[in-house]
Amino acid sequence: MRLLTYRDDELVILLKQGSEAAFSEIYERYWIKLYNESHKRLKDEALCADVIQDVLADLWLNREDREIENLAAYLFTAVRYRVFTLYKKVKNIDALTEPIEFMLVSASDPDSIFFEKEIRECIEIWLNMQPEKRKQVFAMKFDQDMSTREISKQLNVSQKTVQNQFTTSIKLLRVHLAKIISLML
Repeated sequence: MRLLTYRDDELVILLKQGSEAAFSEIYERYWIKLYNESHKRLKDEALCADVIQDVLADLWLNREDREIENLAAYLFTAVRYRVFTLYKKVKNIDALTEPIEFMLVSASDPDSIFFEKEIRECIEIWLNMQPEKRKQVFAMKFDQDMSTREISKQLNVSQKTVQNQFTTSIKLLRVHLAKIISLML
């Protein structure tokens, strides 16, 4: 029995009561969207399917304990979290690009453009508070897409200095963004 006419909030109520029909409708309604969300980052069909299955299995197993106000936001956030966790285990993530992308709200969310703009403004403010050398290294790496070797030549410093400046800036930026994101959510 499909519950096509039910709103998400109604499905959540039924899900909490143990309705398999509600879970099936959530599965049918969101599986492909969640798959597409994870595939943007993982590019691996099997891994994507595993991520979605894990998120939906968790939803079912913990249905009574979850306080879900916005089902779509909950599911997309859970998928992004799982993908990011998987990235940390499996890959070397680009030190800045991927974490920021994972922190951003899904493009399907109407607030995502505003949210992304705020994050980019926070990065700009943070960058302006950094020492000049660190700011230069960061800008050359991300704005000009220069290699460590190119940066060291241009600034007339060792590659190790560039790497240290870059590593320090990434660590500090992550801490700064984590605080900002927690205030925004």
